Amino acid sequence: MAEEKRPSPPRRGGPGHGGPGGRPVEKADDFGGTWKKLLERVRIWWPWMILAVLFSAGGTVLTILGPDKIKEMTGLIARGMLTEIDMAAVGRIGRTLVIYYGTGVALSMVQQLIMSEVTHRMAQGLRRDISRKINRLPMDYFHRTATGDILSRVTNDVDTCASTLSQSVGGLVSSVTLFLGALLMMLLTNVILTLTAVAATILGFGLMFSIMGRSRKYFTRQQKALGVVNGQVEEIYSGHTVVKAFSGEEAALREFRKANDELRESGFRASCLGGLMGPLMGFMGNLGYAAVCVVGAAMTMSGRIGFEVIVAFILYVRYFSQPLNQIAQAFQNLQSAAAAGERVFRFLEAEEMEPETEKTPRQGPVEGLVEFDHLRFGYPDSEKTVIHDFSAVAKPGQKIAIVGPTGAGKTTLVNLLMRFYELKGGEIRVDGVSIADMRREDVHALFCMVLQDTWLFEGTVRENLVYCTQGVSDEKMRAAARAVGLDHFIRTLPKGYDTVLTDQVSLSQGQKQQLTIARAMIADRPMLILDEATSSVDTRTELKIQAAMDALMESRTSFVIAHRLSTIRDADLILVMREGDIVESGTHEELLAKGGFYATLYNSQFEDAPLAG
Repeated sequence: MAEEKRPSPPRRGGPGHGGPGGRPVEKADDFGGTWKKLLERVRIWWPWMILAVLFSAGGTVLTILGPDKIKEMTGLIARGMLTEIDMAAVGRIGRTLVIYYGTGVALSMVQQLIMSEVTHRMAQGLRRDISRKINRLPMDYFHRTATGDILSRVTNDVDTCASTLSQSVGGLVSSVTLFLGALLMMLLTNVILTLTAVAATILGFGLMFSIMGRSRKYFTRQQKALGVVNGQVEEIYSGHTVVKAFSGEEAALREFRKANDELRESGFRASCLGGLMGPLMGFMGNLGYAAVCVVGAAMTMSGRIGFEVIVAFILYVRYFSQPLNQIAQAFQNLQSAAAAGERVFRFLEAEEMEPETEKTPRQGPVEGLVEFDHLRFGYPDSEKTVIHDFSAVAKPGQKIAIVGPTGAGKTTLVNLLMRFYELKGGEIRVDGVSIADMRREDVHALFCMVLQDTWLFEGTVRENLVYCTQGVSDEKMRAAARAVGLDHFIRTLPKGYDTVLTDQVSLSQGQKQQLTIARAMIADRPMLILDEATSSVDTRTELKIQAAMDALMESRTSFVIAHRLSTIRDADLILVMREGDIVESGTHEELLAKGGFYATLYNSQFEDAPLAG
């Protein structure tokens, strides 16, 4: 009678539904708004960022002043070739150039250090906020969002924002300063040559902004497609055994190829359009060089300017055209960061569970009286009602078994009991207090929960057993392991209870289940929820675990979902669910004597006939 999990709606691409082919509908791209939010994240470090900008601008200004000194040095040498070169003056200018360029390099290095520190702290804060956000999101969000997509936001998208802010902002300030400074020095040097160089770049700027407008949507698609690919890889890798068992490699490969092709296409278009800006600016810069050389040569031959002006101007043209490449690259990176940042902020701005700070923490002993009063529930993303009108009472210390065919609402009922979802009608009370009036963490603290799906993390056996339970003695831990029949196996591991559980430590599914049951025993909470807790162990181990669980359930209110009805024959109360309602209730003997739906379910275990339901 194992109950399947509720089918999740299409999850590709993130939260929300309603797009073509099941794809979610998301808000329009907001380049400026996203960057405003990113800068707001670093408000506390704005003084340092301003200092970094000043350092970057200062280093660039010193670089711009260099050609003027080179022009002065060239003039001294050119005039001195006819008489005598003033080496003392040349030396002074040379030392000044060394100071200018050396100081400029030092300021640029300090600027980079400051920006690296600020951006890594911003990334740290984003990851911390995402981690906190995960704990405040309703369970429904995770039913409609691929795990890999969330991981992509935590890793790829946050890293993209941080690296861009670190590299592009400082580079953009330096490039703009260099561009404007070079333009100013060119105007002071010679207006005609300046107009010649500027005319060649105006067209380049127009084309650059046109390309930026077209490429922005492809950067957004690229980040979304990357999240989809990560989600597929995570799903296929975690379920690779099932994929192989059902010969699903080809289907998985086709699905991956489709997503990968979409990522390749959007990435290619983004990179292709973005990559056009660099060569375009390079061509415009070279065109400016050529124009300056032609016009400058004509002016030199006519005696209107000296040779030193040509030397300085060629350097200025390089400083004038070089930033165009850097500005184009910076804007390309800023678009990629905006697309990544938008995904991060969309996650951080997702609707949270209602805060419960005003609720008083529960205190005092727990008797274990649980009342279900006319419950009604349907999942938020579905109009279908899963539980229609459920009512029952579990008295303190009773063992309540919940049975029924697949889809009857058994696991959903447990999720409601734990307040993983909120009711649409009715009330659940523990010792007369509605769980809606209790804090979620207080509700969770009432129950030990063992699910059909095991969860172990990479840590020692000891850490997995005492997870989030303080002050557990070694004897209590070993007693729990012995009770579930796992102590001997653990002691045969290389380091016993201090063995780290990794891929190299092979545990069967049954052993993993035994560990999670022992974990529940160690937690020792007032009530128990067992959702097919022994479904992954063999019959002999199940008998041993069942004896331990019986001892643990003594004097505790327990809710047991079991697919083998023979394991719950001693339950104080059996609730038989069908299509979201209780159709029968009573003890095992009473229900068999009625000869109703429960009797059909029970007898079907010993027949070849298919289940009714």
